[in-house]
Amino acid sequence: MDFSIAELAVKFGCDFIGNPKTRISYASTLISAQQGAISFYTNSFYLEQLKSTKASVVVIKSSDISNCSVDALLSDDPYLIFSKIVALLNPLPIFESGINSSASISEKAQISDSAFIGPHCCIGDEVDIGENVYVGPGCIIDGNIEVGANTRLIANVTLINKIKIGKRVIIHPGAIIGSDGFGNAKTDKGWLKIPQLGGVRVGDDVEIGSNTTVDRGSLDDTEINDGVRLDNQIQIGHNVSIGEDTAIAASAAIGGSAIIGKRCMIAGQVGMVGHITVCDDVRINGGSVVTKNIKKPGVYSGSFAADEDKIWKKLVAKIRRL
Repeated sequence: MDFSIAELAVKFGCDFIGNPKTRISYASTLISAQQGAISFYTNSFYLEQLKSTKASVVVIKSSDISNCSVDALLSDDPYLIFSKIVALLNPLPIFESGINSSASISEKAQISDSAFIGPHCCIGDEVDIGENVYVGPGCIIDGNIEVGANTRLIANVTLINKIKIGKRVIIHPGAIIGSDGFGNAKTDKGWLKIPQLGGVRVGDDVEIGSNTTVDRGSLDDTEINDGVRLDNQIQIGHNVSIGEDTAIAASAAIGGSAIIGKRCMIAGQVGMVGHITVCDDVRINGGSVVTKNIKKPGVYSGSFAADEDKIWKKLVAKIRRL
């Protein structure tokens, strides 16, 4: 599959500079690109790579074009356009429907004729698999489970207890959705487990990374709303609610009953205690510890209790002068 620069310009609403017949067939970095490749430029750190790149086409801002010696697509957001082109060049693999002979399927499960169930999957009672769903090798789906259309469970995904997965969701290998939350009551004789009775609701167009865990709610459901992006190895505690289009990077840990707003960006290794609320449009920088509500949109940092970024930086400066 390949496209001319003129075809890409029309499809994605860009201007272009160069030969309209220049064709690209794959995406690459500036430094590794060869003829037929498309790359992008957004960071001055890579200026020398831009000047020497052998890519056929670079997606670039018009203000940077003087440093580009190859054909170019012009965009105010080069990375966004580049990402769309990468998706165009690399569509999701097409699969044939059917159930592998090694899969164990309950007679009570409802599975669409257009779905694919891979080798060594285990699907229990009260499971509803929608149209064009891909269930990769080794997946376990058991309990009151609904998987929406065009969702992909890549491999070794576990869905247990009460789970509703929306449409066009991607869940990567090793993810576990619906395990018990960390509910325990301390007694004179030790810990008493609190039964976890809720479930997990995952919206449409969500992506959940490898080895990420999302606990079921204790009474009400844990909520991962439309468009959320969860990286690898994240812990989401019971009854957490994550708003639409929020993205959370690797190794973050979100305590039970925390509420995170829409369009937030939470960097890697952020720790968030339970029972707090973060408003919409908040960015929390890597390694921060959030111990109180965040009521104002903005950027927050700090390995001790997070605060507004400007305040935190002033505090660090004062500490260094002590």
